[in-house]
Parts: sequence; structure tokens; C-alpha cells
Amino acid sequence: MNLTQKIISKHLVSGKMVPGEEIAIAIDQTLTQDSTGTMAYLQFEAIGTDKVKTERSVAYIDHNMLQSSQLNADDHAYIQSVALSHGIYVSKPGNGICHQVHLERFGKPGKTLLGSDSHTPTGGGIGMLAIGAGGLDVALAMGGAPFYLVMPRVVNVELKGRLRAGVTAKDVILKVLEVLTTSGGVGKVMEYTGDGVKYLTVPERATITNMGAELGATTSVFPSDETTKAFLEAQGRGDDYTPLAADKDAEYDEHIVIDLDALAPLAACPHSPGNVKPVSELAGIKVDQICVGSCTNSSYLDLMKVAAILKGKRIHPDVSFTVSPGSRQVLMMLAENGALADILGAGARVLECACGPCIGNGQSPKEGAISLRTFNRNFYNRSGTPSAQVYLVSPETAAVSALTGVMTSPEGVELPEIKMPEKFLINDNLILRPDEFGDVKVVRGSNIKPFPKTHPLAKELKGEVLIKLGDDITTDHIMPSNAALLAYRSNIPYLSDYCLANCDKDFPARAKAKNGGFIVAGSNYGQGSSREHAALVPLQLGIKAVVAKSFARIHKDNLMNNGILPLVFADSADYDKLEEGDTVAIYDAPDSVMCRKFVLVVENKNINIPLKLECGERQQKMLLCGGSLRMAAGDNV
Repeated sequence: MNLTQKIISKHLVSGKMVPGEEIAIAIDQTLTQDSTGTMAYLQFEAIGTDKVKTERSVAYIDHNMLQSSQLNADDHAYIQSVALSHGIYVSKPGNGICHQVHLERFGKPGKTLLGSDSHTPTGGGIGMLAIGAGGLDVALAMGGAPFYLVMPRVVNVELKGRLRAGVTAKDVILKVLEVLTTSGGVGKVMEYTGDGVKYLTVPERATITNMGAELGATTSVFPSDETTKAFLEAQGRGDDYTPLAADKDAEYDEHIVIDLDALAPLAACPHSPGNVKPVSELAGIKVDQICVGSCTNSSYLDLMKVAAILKGKRIHPDVSFTVSPGSRQVLMMLAENGALADILGAGARVLECACGPCIGNGQSPKEGAISLRTFNRNFYNRSGTPSAQVYLVSPETAAVSALTGVMTSPEGVELPEIKMPEKFLINDNLILRPDEFGDVKVVRGSNIKPFPKTHPLAKELKGEVLIKLGDDITTDHIMPSNAALLAYRSNIPYLSDYCLANCDKDFPARAKAKNGGFIVAGSNYGQGSSREHAALVPLQLGIKAVVAKSFARIHKDNLMNNGILPLVFADSADYDKLEEGDTVAIYDAPDSVMCRKFVLVVENKNINIPLKLECGERQQKMLLCGGSLRMAAGDNV
């Protein structure tokens, strides 16, 4: 068996390990973050489980750290109190980004991890089967339920050779994105093998698995080997090590080869992680802003390389340069060894150990700016400045470009070798253990509102096509994520006024005036974040179904979890027959769910359009009763 099959087989609860069939797996660990966690814990409370049932669950507060009013502080107090009261660990504000900290302090090879963040696959860098999902799926897993997914196809990404100086793990995953595109991983696990693996550190492997989310992949995974062992021992967690690898005769559904020797520095150009070009072709572009950080590139190794490049030099006067350490561990180690002084001495600004600019929370560039970022996404307006052009690059490319003021390849630049430490600095003072607390009273601020109620599927669904969208609509399009809105992540009625506003500012008002209706879209609808708010705000607005050429995995699951039909054109050419304002209807919706075949009656044009529902039997039942929470908790929601 391949490594993916080995981990799944040890956790298989139901179903057959046949690609395309639904399976259920037991979940060992969960994580939430504050952007999605508030809603996840409201849902967990609704389930009615007293204590968490997983081996380890952790609530991270790392996304919305700006305390410009009481809203964020209230949400943080709720998360901390509700988590501790149910046996969940808490990583307090300032301790670091969930994926970086989990890799450092909690991740274990061979374990399953379900997280309410799309970049949870970061854990694959340490040999975990780590999957991003909506908050409701995570809440159910914390309550002891298995996680349901379609058995993925497994792609063998064989790494040959060794990276040259100036070429990085970021360039590896950008190359994979160039080959497969942002939808090329849908329904697949990317499993990394080959001689090149042994030359990659755990942080480098984690960079690659982290951005596997941009492929649309279920997850990505590396073997657990001596490199993994050394990392865990350096973290004081040597007992957590388990060797894991695919069998020598393992079979895969697909096979691609990445020649590390031949790789050059790459950049993802605006406005997609899949729009990849060599840095050499972009050289000379004037740069206004550079941000180093995010869960992709904020490790000790990443920032030590940045510090070495900047040491004794000066950042170009036209460049605003920020660094966001991925964890307090990273920041403290940089402070102790003098690297932080090298970064500051060059003219950088050091931000909090948090997601920060990556999620549009601060550091919006000036109008029309060119911004280089070591992040994982450069979707339109994610930076908070619609006219900005954001490029995704490696920390090395970012640091070298910061000195020149223009896009510059790190190839040919003298780059010192940075080795992983034999021992990391261990200080868990900002991690709260639930066993150290007695009874904890849950604190609820005024901004925490109930989530929208769902209802059993009606026999007839009628309404207008409220909006017609193109391909690759992201969850950022559906529900913008920025500093102004993140504070209202537990207030769905408020957020619904911004649903699809990046596409059509009038959509929320139109949806309300029409008492809901239908959304029509192209391919890969809902790519990007796991934020289930992108399903909850359409629910709040009365959206009955989304009709698209295809869906991104997590968003499709989130729609069904909340009782919204994700319907696919039987013939994608029928997309052209629909327009905004068309009056449409679905008759006998429950019967259509059971046979997975629908007819969309376009009443103003007197035509019928055949649609498909691509789901399993469990999801059929879930849609009939109005979503997964309703199915799990009955009418007590």
C-alpha cells in the first residue's frame, strides 16, 4: 500500500477504499482557529457533548488579533472559556499561527487531523493525514463522529535530485501548481516520494503540503523518516515519532516527477496561486511592499535565511518590508541568537506572531502597489487593496528583492547555509491545558449570535437566478475576509450584507428583496478557504441551491452540511442558457435528491435543464432533513 492508504486503513470506520466511494475515518486530533472557531464551538455546544472525544483538540487564536473594539476580545474570551470547559487545549493570542504551532507542539506521524482551516494539510509535512474542513465537520469530529469523505485518488509526486542554492520548497509547490493548476488536485491526495525527499527539512515539507490546498487537494503527505525523528526530538517530543513510508511496490493512481536539480525560483502572479512564472522573467519589476510570514513560510528556518540575507544591509528605501514570525518559539529563538536584530537593523518591521496580512488583516498596500508575499494565496482584493498586484514568492526571493527594490532572483546571490537546530526553545506558557482548570463558565459577548437555522428540504424550490458568476469563484468572493469583517465572524446576519459583494455590491439587497433564490456559477466554485461562512451567509439570504459546472471539495461539503443543494450541470454547455433574472423552479426536490437527478425548469424561457447531485447516501439523508447538524441533533438546533 501507499502511505495514504496505510493511514486511512488504520482509521477506516466504514466504506471501501475505492477511489470515488464515500468512506468514514476516525479523527485523532482537531484544530480550530478564531476566524472559524467561534461558529464551530457554537455548533459543538448544540450537539450536546459534554467533553471532547478526540485524543487531542486545540483551539488556536491567531487570525483576528486587532483589538480595535471589544468584538475580537469578546470572541477570544468565548473561545477560551468554551474550549477549556469541554477539555480542549487553547493556544492564546501571540503564541503563533495554528499550523506552525501544531507542527511544533502537537502533530504526530500517522495520526489523522481535521482542522477548520483549509491549510490544515500543513501537518502532512510531519507524516499526518491532515485535512481541512468546515467548522461543523470539525465540531462533529470533536463529538466523536467520524469524518466522511470521498476516497481520494493518490498521486505520487516523485522528487528527484536536490534543490540548488536560491531554489526552495516554495518553488517546488509552485512548480506542482504550474503542472496541475488550482483544480488539478480535486479528489486527490498528493503523496511525496523519491530521493529528493531526504534533503528536505520538516519545515520545507510543511511548506509544500500547506500549499497543496491551492491545488484543491484533499491533503498532501510526506513519509515520516529520520528527518522527522530529528525534528520531533529537537522539539522534545521524540516519543511521538513513528516511521512511516509507502511500500516499495506501492501503486498510485497518477505519477508526476519534479526534477529538483532543474528547478528555478518561481512566482505566482496576480491573481491566482496557479499563475506561475519564473522569477527571471519578472526581474526588474519595481516593488512597493514585501511581506514575509503566513503559515507557509514563517518557520525558524525561513526567517533565519531572511536574517542572513539582510544582515549588515539596508532594505531599499522605496520598499515597506514586514516579517511575521510563525510562532512565539520562532520569535524567541531569533531574539536569543541575534537574528532578530539583523532583521530589524536592515529596516524591517516585525509584526505579531499571527496570520496578519495573509488574511487581509493589516498591511494593505497602497493603490496600484506591487506586493511580494511569501503567503499561499493572492486572490483578487485579499490584500485589502483592489488595485494591488500581489505575487507569491519564497522568503529568499522576498529578502533579495527587498534589498534591490525590484523583483530579483536569489540565484547567484551568496546565500549562507542554515541548518536546523539540534534543540528548539520550548516555552508553552501561552498554551492552556484543560486539565489545569476546574469548572469554567462560558463567556458570551453581545456579538455572538446564533447560527442560521435550517429546515427540512421543501418539495418545491422556486425563485430567480440572483447572480451568474464565472469560473474559479473563491470563498473570498463569496464572503470577504478582511479586518473590517473578521470581527463579525460570529454574526451571520451582519456578514450576509457582504455576501458576493466583491462580484456584485447589490447582490445582498437583491437576495433579500427576492426572498432568496438561486446562484449560477462556472467551474471550481468555492475554491480557497474552509470558512463555512461562505455557506452560512447564502443560507441567511435564502439561497436554495447553487448550480455550477463544478465545486471545490470543502465548500461543496459546507453547502450540504447547511442544507443548500450543490447541483452540477449534466451538460456544462447548459450554463450558457441561464441568465440573471431567469425565473426557475425545482419540483419534487426530495425525490430528486434520492435519485440524484434534477430538472431545473426555466419558466420564463420554457426550457428544462438537467442537473446532477454528486453525493453519497449519507449526504442525501442530510439534505432531506436540512443539514448535518440537524441530522445529528434533531430539532434541538
